[in-house]
This record gives sequence, C-alpha cells and structure tokens, in this order.
Amino acid sequence: MKIFLIILIVVVVLPVVVLLAFSDTAVVRLDASVTTIGRATPLSIDVSDPHGIRRLAVSIEQNGVTYRADEITQPARRIFWLHGVPDSVLKVVTGTKTVPQLKDGKARVIIEVASDDFLGKTARLERDVMVVTQPPTLTVDSDEHYLYLGMADLVTFNVSGYWTEAGVRVGNETFRGWPIPDGKPGLFSLFAFAWNMPAGTTPLVYATNPAGNEVSAPMAFQFPKKEQPKYRVRDLQLDDRFMEKVTNELDPNGSGDLVARFVKINGEMRRENNKTLSDLRLKTEPRFLWSEPFLQQHNSKVESSFADVRNYIYQGKKIDQQVHLGYDLSITQHVGVEASNDGRVIYAAPLGIYGNCIVLDHGYGLQTIYGHLSEIAVHEGDMVKRGQIMGKSGQTGMAGGDHIHFSMQLEGVQIDPKEWWDSHWIKDHIAKRVSLAVVSK
Repeated sequence: MKIFLIILIVVVVLPVVVLLAFSDTAVVRLDASVTTIGRATPLSIDVSDPHGIRRLAVSIEQNGVTYRADEITQPARRIFWLHGVPDSVLKVVTGTKTVPQLKDGKARVIIEVASDDFLGKTARLERDVMVVTQPPTLTVDSDEHYLYLGMADLVTFNVSGYWTEAGVRVGNETFRGWPIPDGKPGLFSLFAFAWNMPAGTTPLVYATNPAGNEVSAPMAFQFPKKEQPKYRVRDLQLDDRFMEKVTNELDPNGSGDLVARFVKINGEMRRENNKTLSDLRLKTEPRFLWSEPFLQQHNSKVESSFADVRNYIYQGKKIDQQVHLGYDLSITQHVGVEASNDGRVIYAAPLGIYGNCIVLDHGYGLQTIYGHLSEIAVHEGDMVKRGQIMGKSGQTGMAGGDHIHFSMQLEGVQIDPKEWWDSHWIKDHIAKRVSLAVVSK
C-alpha cells in the first residue's frame, strides 16, 4: 500500500505541484502617453510572459458600466505549454467606433491578460482616461498682423473644449502657445517667419488633443510685398591665413585638402552648431524675463546683416555659399560684450563656428546669441541684467577679425533682431497685447 501511495504521489501529485510551481503571471504595460480615447484610438500593449498568453481583453468602464472593447484569444496549452516566449506588443483599437455607448468624459481602460500555462493567472492593468470625440474650438484675436520674412509677431487666442497642445504653425515650424500673463484668460504665441519661408505661407493657430482631434484657424494678416527685406549677396575673399586659422582651430586633428576641410566646417559644423542652438528652446522659461526693448551693443558698427548670402571665394573660385543668420557688430578689440536684455544664461562655452559663445534665455522661447568672444565672464544659470558685461569680443570660431556675432532665435528659429531693438515695435506688437511685467520666482 505504501508503495502504491508513493507511486501515486510521483505520478499524479508531483506533476501537479510542478505545474503549479512553474505557472507564471504576465507583466502588462501601456505607454504613459495614453490618456485619451477618441473614436478609434490604437493601443499598443506590451506583454511579457515566458509561456505566452491565452487571452487579452480590453474593456472600458464609464459611469459604473463596463463595455468590452476588444479581445484576442488563442488555444490554451494546459500542460505542454511554451517556454521562453519573447515579449510581444499586441495592438488593439478602442473608442466610440467599437463601443458606441461611450460619451465624452471620464472613463477607465481595463486590460486583462491571462497566461498560457497551467493556472492561467490573469494580470490586470487599469488606466483613467478621457473620452474625447469632439475637437476643441478656437477664437483668434481680430488684430491685423503685419508679417515679414525673418521677423516675429504675437497673436492671442482662446481655446475651449478638451485640448492638450496649442500654438501657431508657420509652414513646418511650430510655436508654442502660453497662458496670457497676470492670470488673464486666453493664450498667446510668439511666432516667426523664417528667413527662407515661402512668402505665401499662411500662419495658422491650432489646438489639438491626444485623441487626434485638431482644429486650426487663420489670423488676420498682411504680407506687404513692397516692404519685405531684401537680403544681400556678398563675396568673401578668403586667403591662406584665414583658411588655416579656421581649420587649425575647428579641425585640429584633421588632414587632407585645405579647401575640403574648410567647406566641411562651414557646412556640416554650421548645421550641427545651429541645431545645438535650436535645441536650447527646450530650456526656455514660461515667463517674461524682460520688460524693456532690447539693446544693440553700444557704439557698434554693423559689418554684416541678418540673412546675408555669402559666397566664399578662394583663389578666384567660389568654393561655398552659406547664409549668415545674425549681425556682425564691431567696435574695438576686446570690447565688453553687453547683455541685450535681462535674461538667464543657458549656454556659455565654445560652439564651433561661433567660437566662444553665450546664449541668454528671455522667456517664452525668445533667446539671444553672442559669438566669437575672446573671454566669457558668466556661467550657465546666471541671471544677467540689460547692459551687463558678460565677456569680451574676439575672433574665435569662424571670425576673420575682432567683432561680436549677435543673433536672436524664437523657438529655435533664428530671426532678425532689428525689430526687437525698436521700442515702438515692442509697444505695438507685444506690450499692447500682453503684459511685459516681469514675474519673479
């Protein structure tokens, strides 16, 4: 009898114990960005289970009622289950198309995954969401906006309904919307036309939500053809001294043809440096750090203007062409470099063709750039005042003589600074639409 019991345990009980011990529970993940369900919202569900899954069910609960939205099943393997099944991403679609009973408002997504093993344990994930089937609505200010290539403007607008992103689109450029300061209702956006934006481009105010619902509206604007800036084309004669200076400083370990090295610096490095500058838009403050018009460096002479087209001539031949997105301001050697307005230092280090470079953030995506410095006297994170000396001019980077490269960018798009030096423009285009009162933190 004892032998029979032992055999029974080995044959029947032990396998069951083993099956129980080796059963698993799936791990279920849903991207944190899923906060909204629309008409037909795709869900990518990450599932991790060494034995695979037997069933995945997606339900939506709203106002105490649960609706089945989608389900994936496969034949169960109770004993001879799979091993080492890789993680998988299961895709389902849910929303009012599959569950027409849903109404706009709060709801909960429930995901249940049953393991494909002996116990078939069920893992459960719940996520609070908003059901949104209607796009937001927009009203845009009635001001007439006079727009110019390379320059900026400000528009105010209101958004109602459920939305998560709003601002202005100009061609392929996007400019964020911000709450109007002082607690006033509505939003505003500083936006710009890039120097090379097609003149017929229509700026659009937009608002969107994660459910994929978007609305856009035009603003009242004029694009005066006769008053658009005319960019200069200039030939820059290069000599061996300048070519060697640039390549030795910016490509010290390089070798080979001098012209090829110079052209690579002037093109590839310029693009990389400008991307670094553009990415600094992510470091902006959501407030005005300034209240007065911007300063042009005192007593400075403009040597080059915004968006000058430069032909680089070496030994009688054109070897390259680039666009100069800023002003070259000269005074005397090693003059003190003035902050054009109150702001925060967000970059203070060498930057390729710009040499020793300082970037100030002035809030809401507006930033100023100071290049070719011989010395930097500020550090990242410093707050500076309008007119404060931040370093000394020089000829670092791609500079043939001592000067300051000064430029501005808005949301990473480089713009012409001249309107920001104009107190009348500041008053008519900025201050009359939003308050420039500096909010301290």
